[in-house]
Amino acid sequence: MTGLLIKIYRFLLIVIILVAGVAIERTGLVELLSDPYERQVIVELFWQHLYIVLVSISIATIAGLTVGIVFTRQRFRKYAGVCMYIVGLGQTIPSLAVLALAMSFLGIGLKPAIFALTIYSVLPVARNTLAGITAVPAELIEAGKGMGMPPLRILLEVELPNAMKVILVGFRVALVINIGTAALSYLIGAGGLGDLIFTGISLMQTEKLLAGAIPITLLALVADFLCELLSVALVSKGLRLSD
Repeated sequence: MTGLLIKIYRFLLIVIILVAGVAIERTGLVELLSDPYERQVIVELFWQHLYIVLVSISIATIAGLTVGIVFTRQRFRKYAGVCMYIVGLGQTIPSLAVLALAMSFLGIGLKPAIFALTIYSVLPVARNTLAGITAVPAELIEAGKGMGMPPLRILLEVELPNAMKVILVGFRVALVINIGTAALSYLIGAGGLGDLIFTGISLMQTEKLLAGAIPITLLALVADFLCELLSVALVSKGLRLSD
């Protein structure tokens, strides 16, 4: 039965690829990509998009991990709920509104885009860091204390390794959201693949729209796959097998 399902899946995948190829050809995307000038523009916009994503997700990850770790410490734990509420305000506000607010005091360009995307991406990392560390069995922490391990070593060698699976789920969610939302950066002059999408919509040119939408989709799929590899590298085999 499993073999039959695999064959059906492969057949459907081939059909989807063929249909997508025909559709892409008919929309004029192939012709657009064959133009050296247009191809260079698309590549430049892709690198702009990737830069915005990498910088904002890096800042969001550092901030989210810091917040999550700090508010799992005994003296700050009672403030964790209030902190998560404040951090969560970034995702409560619509992404366009966050971009508009960032633009109002940072101007236009990369700075407000990176700031807004960072605010929008912090919550999943912070929340999952807090949840993952809080869920670490108390017996493991007590065992670390019994072995004479200082608090920092317990954090690095006991709490974070055991919470890593949950933390990476938050990172994965934040990264995929970031890649999609970064397309809106075009609206505040930061460039990126959103330039092609919104230009294609305004000019009713399907090929331009697809030239922006397809790379974003592929980038999100590749990012999701890389997160899976990262999970294999950072999460211990025992915890992966417990799924």
